[in-house]
Amino acid sequence: MTILVIAEHDNASLKPATLNTVTAALQCGGEVHVLVAGHNAGPAAAAAAGVAGVAKVLHMDADSLAHGLAEHLSVQILALASAYSHILFAATATGKNVAPRLAALLDVAQVSDVTKVLSPDTYERPIYAGNAIATVQSSDTIQVLTVRTTGFDAAALNAQPPAPIESVEVLPVPGGTRYVGSEIARNDRPELTAAKIIVSGGRALGSQEKFAEVITPLADKLGAAIGASRAAVDAGYAANDLQVGQTGKIVAPQLYIAAGISGAIQHLAGMKDSKVIVAINKDAEAPIFSVADYGLVADLFVAVPELVSAL
Repeated sequence: MTILVIAEHDNASLKPATLNTVTAALQCGGEVHVLVAGHNAGPAAAAAAGVAGVAKVLHMDADSLAHGLAEHLSVQILALASAYSHILFAATATGKNVAPRLAALLDVAQVSDVTKVLSPDTYERPIYAGNAIATVQSSDTIQVLTVRTTGFDAAALNAQPPAPIESVEVLPVPGGTRYVGSEIARNDRPELTAAKIIVSGGRALGSQEKFAEVITPLADKLGAAIGASRAAVDAGYAANDLQVGQTGKIVAPQLYIAAGISGAIQHLAGMKDSKVIVAINKDAEAPIFSVADYGLVADLFVAVPELVSAL
């Protein structure tokens, strides 16, 4: 049994989600290969070769793969698929874009958001916003999985000796899809899904100005990423890419501070795996306190500045 992990990278380095996906692949019980498909992505391939547990790295390099277009990448993976029992993606925007296309091309049933590997064909995944855990068994010859990275520890780096890197032929890509451009949001803070500390604000902050005025100083003190509830995002207090929750980003930092967030089930689904959860809310009955390790019933406009001052 041989397992293929599709690496996420920026052609220069691996994305952290790839390391969690490798751990899930190792738990499936076979030899693990990693595919790095890109353009001038040699540094990313070298990084993948240093991941503990990886037996081989497959390196595809072509102009057509520079931007990771799902339509182009799925065709390349399809050509390799017959050699593998499992093909794993991180359950990120990229993984969720490519994996369903590959599953359709293979005519198999994708298993999404795997949080635990029970056996080579049986997995656990959350349903109903995490209120229940489904046990899913796949009978497909080739199993296509997306892995919820918060369910698995990151694989170690700098394995010695590094795994061999094999160059793989790139097939012609289908027409109809082309890269036009990107608008990249610049952010000096840690990326939300990889941050070790996150400070999130909710609708109780009342305005975009108050959100920045209260949340930003605390995040600055802690070197933290900033998150937000869907209510805060919908109200325009924070940008869409800061949303944490079922329809936003799934996070599991070492420390998650929720200020003015009531704790709707959709938000809890995105952060309840955090190692330590601190909730600040003036409503003692707020659902967020049911998952918090530390709860402070207080006015956030008083408590958060005092916390910043103390820090």
